[in-house]
Amino acid sequence: RRQKKTASHAVTELENTKDCSQTGKPLLCPSHPTEELRLFCEQCDQPVCRDCVLGRHRQHPCDFTGNVIHRHGDALRELLKSSQQHMDTLEDVLSQVDEMGSAVRSRAEAVAADICQFARGYVRAIEEHRDRLLKQLEDLKVQKENLLHLQKAQLQQLLLDMRTGVEFTEHLLMSGSDVEILVTKGVVSSRLTKLNSIAYSAHPSVDDRIQFSPHERAGQCCGYEVFGAILNKMVDPARCTLHGEDLHSARQNQLSGFTLLCKDTTGERMGRGGEAVRVTITHKDKRDCALKPTVCDNGDGTYCISYSPEEPGLYAVCVCVKGQHVQGSPFTLMVKHKFREHQGVFHCCTFCSSGGQKAARCACGGTMPGGYQGCGHGHKGHPGCHHWSCCGQVKESSECLCGPPSDTSQRSLLRTVAL
Repeated sequence: RRQKKTASHAVTELENTKDCSQTGKPLLCPSHPTEELRLFCEQCDQPVCRDCVLGRHRQHPCDFTGNVIHRHGDALRELLKSSQQHMDTLEDVLSQVDEMGSAVRSRAEAVAADICQFARGYVRAIEEHRDRLLKQLEDLKVQKENLLHLQKAQLQQLLLDMRTGVEFTEHLLMSGSDVEILVTKGVVSSRLTKLNSIAYSAHPSVDDRIQFSPHERAGQCCGYEVFGAILNKMVDPARCTLHGEDLHSARQNQLSGFTLLCKDTTGERMGRGGEAVRVTITHKDKRDCALKPTVCDNGDGTYCISYSPEEPGLYAVCVCVKGQHVQGSPFTLMVKHKFREHQGVFHCCTFCSSGGQKAARCACGGTMPGGYQGCGHGHKGHPGCHHWSCCGQVKESSECLCGPPSDTSQRSLLRTVAL
């Protein structure tokens, strides 16, 4: 009754359908209580009585309920069948959902077990790595302490020997007679000279450079990759070396480079990156001409320096680590002109490559009788092997020694015949 669409409809309480079916009591029209619902209005899709047909359903198509029940009943049966199929499908889906829920719970429990096992293994690996690092640190500390103790004992012994020699000499000079001084002078001088010639370090033999790098890769431990390493190496620029085929020579407009290998104070490879590397490449004749090299840290103690020179000539190269020149720096770099391609043809002789043309020439300087201006194999001046017609080079992959021939017609002739 609250909806506008059905506010004017007559509403009655539903009687017990079970009782109605048992008693067979006819259904009466809610608008005409004395009339039984025997007809069906197709337009309004509802049962009506005779008075309804004569009244507001006058123009509507109506028929007896017995005549239309089969058609509407069949439609209901089809809907019922479709609904039953949907019910069966829904029951199957609900069953699958329950099974999937069980599978999800089982899978989650299995994954949780894997996570716990992984975490336990990871914890064991980290603890083992921790113990290994502490053992390495203890060994390093003992090693440094032993070296310091050895140095200390040596210095103390040297100091004791020198103090004894000095005290004896002072006592000799102060209390000894002239004869005694002259008699013992040789022994005392030899002793003091020997003590003074003993070499010793003016600094402690080791330093306190012990660091822990938590981001350093430490390899595998119990099958897990672990991080964290003890660093006690210090780069020594004087021991760092430069390597590469393009160290002292390069080509114009061609990418070249070399490699810097960093080493520590003992000459061992650093094995890690992160150093402050500075490279400058300056033209010796043109002060305003400088290259901008690229320094690539490989993370293993090596650095790749690459550059592409635009101007040929001599360059001064400086490679510094922590503000100090490395071994071999500074050095000279020669940049040659860009590679010159051959303009001629690589042939056995002019006679063969030109098809016997008399006007074809060759840079090898060979001659042929009969008015030929080029070379022929077996004749005077022929190099005896294949060579380039433009410059006479006998190596096919070589650089051209001269520019293109001045006679373009002859060059075109050779190229055309060769093709």
